[in-house]
Amino acid sequence: MAKDNVVMRFDKVSFEYGHKKPILDEVSFSMRSGSKVTLMGQNGAGKSSLFKLITGEEKPQFGRVSVDPDATVALGRQTIPRDQLDLTVQDFFDQFFKGKEWELAMHIKEVLEVVNLPMPELEKKIREFSGGQQARLLLASALISDPDILLLDEPTNNLDAAGIEHLTRFLIDYDKTCIVISHDAGFLNSFTQGVLYLDVFTHKIEQYTGDYYDVMEEIAKRIAKAQSENVRLERTIQEKKDQANVFANKGGKLRAVAKRMRTMAEDLEENKMDVRQEDKTLPDFEISCVGVVGPIVEIRTVKLITPLGEAVKRVDLVLKKNMHLLVSGPNGIGKSTFLEALASGDEERAHITEGIKVGYYRQDFSTLDFDSTVMQTLLAVMEEKSNEQAYKIATKFLIPAELMQNKVESLSEGQKGLLMFAQLYAEKPDLLILDEPTNHINFRHLPVIAEALDKYKGAMILVSHVPDFVAQIRIDEVLDLEALL
Repeated sequence: MAKDNVVMRFDKVSFEYGHKKPILDEVSFSMRSGSKVTLMGQNGAGKSSLFKLITGEEKPQFGRVSVDPDATVALGRQTIPRDQLDLTVQDFFDQFFKGKEWELAMHIKEVLEVVNLPMPELEKKIREFSGGQQARLLLASALISDPDILLLDEPTNNLDAAGIEHLTRFLIDYDKTCIVISHDAGFLNSFTQGVLYLDVFTHKIEQYTGDYYDVMEEIAKRIAKAQSENVRLERTIQEKKDQANVFANKGGKLRAVAKRMRTMAEDLEENKMDVRQEDKTLPDFEISCVGVVGPIVEIRTVKLITPLGEAVKRVDLVLKKNMHLLVSGPNGIGKSTFLEALASGDEERAHITEGIKVGYYRQDFSTLDFDSTVMQTLLAVMEEKSNEQAYKIATKFLIPAELMQNKVESLSEGQKGLLMFAQLYAEKPDLLILDEPTNHINFRHLPVIAEALDKYKGAMILVSHVPDFVAQIRIDEVLDLEALL
């Protein structure tokens, strides 16, 4: 496909989920072949919905989405759907492969090499892979069709440093069109040339050139300029209203002057600029815990996944109140499996003192009941079942009141992550187990979450591949699984 050809165009596109959830309002933009851009916007703004419009999975209510008829489109989703976790590797990739059946295995091997994942048995089930390995499978599933337009939704989630570096190199060399949703500024700046900003308040798309930081600076300047102009107009409007009141009180012919003054004030009101409201940031919060005396958890062993098979290693580590443990190691070594064993009370791995309340943030959100409402989810962990208090907690974690009776499955991935933190806040656990808690979370919220974890006074076990996030949290012990091999 020739460079500089328009490969995709939105023409006055409007789209909404029901009348209460508008996503796009008469949005128009275009993209040229070979361009690489970032899609930005607040959690819940509708970024993933925009991708579905490009793929044709969703249709706009008004306007037109045009994709070059000769161009193929592929989407690398944020997560593998729950109903696909029991598929084999072969069946999973077969959904996306358009070639001949006998060529499938060869193409699977080729795309797995691209994402730096060793070729597994074709009959291995998807749920048997770690979160980081599943992230690589998602990317590979998008690449297997060799698309002209590649859409990537949070592709760095669950990837370790080596995985992110490998993906970055691939995208730098990628010569086709690519749109990426990500909150990782360093990753985005390495290969994208511009930004599409989806404003959650105006439901418009704004196009910017430059990297992530350039765009944020430009947006900040525009906001400051608009606010300054509005302040000036407010002063003038008030002056006209004051003058109108003075002339009106004098009566006679001056009443006509007063009317003109009020009209001028009304005209100036209309000239005030709509100022973009900044993405809301989480307010400071604290995850409370009961003052426990003595050991909270005694970690005994860990089961590692090695190229030669499983290996159980002795650890013998005791965590007490106010101790923070970081569990590190590459994708696929068994970190998530280890945390899951701890949370489920596997006595071979660890002994948790009786009566200890455990709060578990699982990276795939599978501890959430997707069929329950947001209200039911919060009430389930609250000691005092109060709808009013549940609303307050949800608001604190930026979940609006209108979503409280919605099912959890209807939330965006970012909103599900905030709901998990709202649960932990309401639950007040003594032992906090966190598996990749930054996944899907807006970058603006991460310093607030890091501060809350840094101040947490219970025992905490953390897995995270985001060094900047971990650096903001007090870590007392490190369990490096790779060093145990």
